[in-house]
Amino acid sequence: MSTSNPQLTHAEAFCADYGLRVPILLAPMAGACPASLSIAVANAGGLGSCGALLIQPAAIKAWAAEVRAGSNGGFNLNLWIPDPPPNRDAEAEHAVRAFLRGWGPDVARAAGDVAPPDFAAQCEAMLEVGPTIISSIMGLYPPAFVERMKAKGIKWFANATTVAEAKAAEAAGADVIVAQGMEAGGHRGAFDANKAQTELVGLFALLPAIVDAVKVPVVATGGIADARGIAAALMLGASAAQIGTGFLRCPEAKLAPAWADAIGRTLPEQTLVTRAFSGRPGRSIATAYARAATAPDAPSPAPYPIQRGLTQAMRDAGTKHNDIDRIQAWAGQSARLAMAKPAGEVVRELWSGVHVLLR
Repeated sequence: MSTSNPQLTHAEAFCADYGLRVPILLAPMAGACPASLSIAVANAGGLGSCGALLIQPAAIKAWAAEVRAGSNGGFNLNLWIPDPPPNRDAEAEHAVRAFLRGWGPDVARAAGDVAPPDFAAQCEAMLEVGPTIISSIMGLYPPAFVERMKAKGIKWFANATTVAEAKAAEAAGADVIVAQGMEAGGHRGAFDANKAQTELVGLFALLPAIVDAVKVPVVATGGIADARGIAAALMLGASAAQIGTGFLRCPEAKLAPAWADAIGRTLPEQTLVTRAFSGRPGRSIATAYARAATAPDAPSPAPYPIQRGLTQAMRDAGTKHNDIDRIQAWAGQSARLAMAKPAGEVVRELWSGVHVLLR
C-alpha cells in the first residue's frame, strides 16, 4: 500500500491496527453473509463479516470455524441490540395476512408468533469464538458485555446513523464508529426504530460530521460500491469503507439469481425504504410487492419481528421460485455498480482503482 497520499497513509494505519491489507470491510448482512463470501474477502486482504441476528449460538460458532478453516484473516461478528417486546394487535395483523394472500401462500394466524434467538446466548457465543471485531447495530451493547469484550482484546465497531448516535457510541467505549448513510441497503441502523425513517442522512453529509465529532476512527458505509465511492469516503475522513450490496452479485454470496440480477440493473431512484418486509425500516429494490405494500391503501406493517414472521412464507416462495417480486430484495442506492465477479477480484479491483484516483 502506497503512503504517498495522506488519505492512503491514514487508511494504511487503520489496516495495520486491524490486521488488514486493504481497508475494505464486508458489511455484516443478516441472511446474506455465507462463510464463503467472508473467506473470499478476507483472503483478498479485507475483513469478513457475519450478520448473526437470525442464527443460533451453535451456528455462530460453526460459521466462525468455517471461515477460520478457509482463511487466516480476521472477521467481524455483528448483532442487533434488541428492541423492547413489540405490542401485538390482532386486527392489524389480520389485515396484513389478508393483504399477503395476494402475494403468496395463506399466512397462518400463528405466523406472527416469532421471537429472535436469545440475545444473551448469542453474545456468549461471540465471546467464545473470540473474533477480531464485534460490531453493533440498532443501539449499544450493555456496559458489562463491553467490559468482557475488551478484556478479551476484541474491538467494538458501533454502527451509527446520526452524529448523536456516534457520540453516544464513543462515550460507551466503541473503538470505531461505522457511519451508515441513508443510501445503505437493508435495515436502517437507527438506535430508535421510530426515527429510522425521519432521520435520514446521506453519507456525504453524515461522514465528515461524525469524523469531526469523535476521536476514534470512522468507517464509511452506505452507497459505496466502486473505487470512486471508497476514494470519496477516504477524502471525507474515513479510515476504511464497508460494502454490502457491492458484494452481493459475487458468486460467493450465493444469492437467488433474480435478486443478484436485479441488483445489477437497479438505479438509485429504484429503491425505497420500507417496513413491509420485517417491520423495521430497510432499503429494498422497489419490487412490485414493495411498491404495493407502501401504497396508501395498504395495511400498516406489524412491528419487528412480527411482520417478518408474517411475510416469511411469501419470501420463502419468492426465493424458491426465483421471483424478484416476492423476495426480500434489500439493495443500496448504488446497487447498479455492484460487479458480478468473484469477491476477491472485486476487492483487488476496488483497491487498485482507489490508488489510481488518489495517487
